[in-house]
Amino acid sequence: MPTISIFLGFVIQMHWRDHPPPHIHVRYRGFQATVVIETGELLAGRLPPGALPILRLWIAEHRSELLDNWKRAELRRPLQYVPGIDE
Repeated sequence: MPTISIFLGFVIQMHWRDHPPPHIHVRYRGFQATVVIETGELLAGRLPPGALPILRLWIAEHRSELLDNWKRAELRRPLQYVPGIDE
């Protein structure tokens, strides 16, 4: 699974040709979660207190890049790096 961003301890990944809705896979401090790109909704898994608001802010700032990567993944094209909050 390609890693598309790493920041503040978050590792953001996206599967090739994954199921809808468009989402990202997140690893953070031993936790794992799946988060919907459009809404920031937690689809599966869990994150520690305070992590989801930070992640939602990053998603909102990079929504178009994330959705573009989703389309690239569906086509099995190389994914683009997405800058983190700390970059």
